[in-house]
Amino acid sequence: MNSLNYYYVYIMKNILTALGLFAFLTVHAQIDQDLNQQLQKSNILNKHYYGFSLYDINNQSFVFNYNPEKHFTPASNTKVFTLYTSLKLIGDSIPGLAYEERGDSLIFWGTGDPTFLHTRLDNGKVYNFLKNSNKKLFYATANTQEPSYRNGWSIEDYEFYYQPEVSVFPIYGNVIQFREVNGKLSLMPSHFDKEVVQLSDTTTRYRIHRALENNRLEINELPLPKGYVNEKPFRPSDTLLVKLLEDTLHQEVQLINLPLLANHKIVYSLPTKDVLREMMLPSDNFLAEQLNMIASFLKYRAFKTEDLRAYMMKEYYSKLPDTIELRDGSGLSSYNKITPRSMVQLLLWINNEVRDEAAKLKLFPAGGLEGTLKGVYPTPGGKAFVWAKTGTINSVHCQSGYIQTKKGNRYAYSFLNNNYMGSSGPVRREMVRIITHIYENY
Repeated sequence: MNSLNYYYVYIMKNILTALGLFAFLTVHAQIDQDLNQQLQKSNILNKHYYGFSLYDINNQSFVFNYNPEKHFTPASNTKVFTLYTSLKLIGDSIPGLAYEERGDSLIFWGTGDPTFLHTRLDNGKVYNFLKNSNKKLFYATANTQEPSYRNGWSIEDYEFYYQPEVSVFPIYGNVIQFREVNGKLSLMPSHFDKEVVQLSDTTTRYRIHRALENNRLEINELPLPKGYVNEKPFRPSDTLLVKLLEDTLHQEVQLINLPLLANHKIVYSLPTKDVLREMMLPSDNFLAEQLNMIASFLKYRAFKTEDLRAYMMKEYYSKLPDTIELRDGSGLSSYNKITPRSMVQLLLWINNEVRDEAAKLKLFPAGGLEGTLKGVYPTPGGKAFVWAKTGTINSVHCQSGYIQTKKGNRYAYSFLNNNYMGSSGPVRREMVRIITHIYENY
């Protein structure tokens, strides 16, 4: 190629690059203007405090921001941080328990694994390991200062299914299940039958109340509704755990005080991705907190979730665009504070961490099809176009995740709403309107 032709090719390449950049900037300017109009005309969103960030994954740039640097209470969007922690620290499988065999004794320690005898998750590996052992069983208590409740949790919610206490060795998901079976109330585990006390009261609906300080269950004398189903957390303790283990294993389990030994072995339970999906889709607070316990166990061989959060903050979250605050792993704490653009950055990190697109999207509820987004979004052709984590507590409704548009473009977004009055329904419908508009037009 002579010098004149080379110069011509060089000039044309630069012209095409400039034209491509101009077109790219023009499209982004149109998106910015369009979304500003969509938000400004909303009679719902403009009555409260909200932020929205939208990032073009293919072109690696933000295309829209509204209050991107402002701090919001994220509610269960916090679980995306727990997802990231788990991806970084837990590995492919959940450690079910730690153990050591000494002569005729099997000594075992808790790892924080929440799946043991969990109604939706337990695969029987840990149970069978203990059940089939021909040795004497000894449960070794762990010296831990982990609080039963995280900083900022509402104490008045202690008896609701969504706020079980955190523990070193959970069992049955740390909840009691109540069901109507042939006209009678059935409890699982049945160990708690003896805690039931029938009371006469003036309420007009069937009610089960658990005392704050113990596992006493007060039930009014109204007729048991047909098909009744309920769950209430119980107060875990080492002595209660041993009793529940004995009831289900049908053999003696002794309680000892012994630190975790250096040459311990691990029995693994479930694939980590299965527990992460179960946390993310129904937004399970208990699993979120226990996953942080597991990550702490694996990193420190001790339960130090406060140290774990400090480590994640220093090692990873300090690189976010804004300073954030995390006090738990589930989002129950109103002290948690994040920004929309930092949430988007976290989603991009997850996008890089899980390179398989289908595997990544499987970790988030599919809009209109499953989890907390079931029935919320339209599903053109029976397929989802948005995969996102929701988050809802009083006056907080958030949504962060990924969009695949009709044109095949991919976006990461975070839409955070705080301090609205009344139901979250109108706020959710406005977010759905905006995200669907993005799908249809971008």
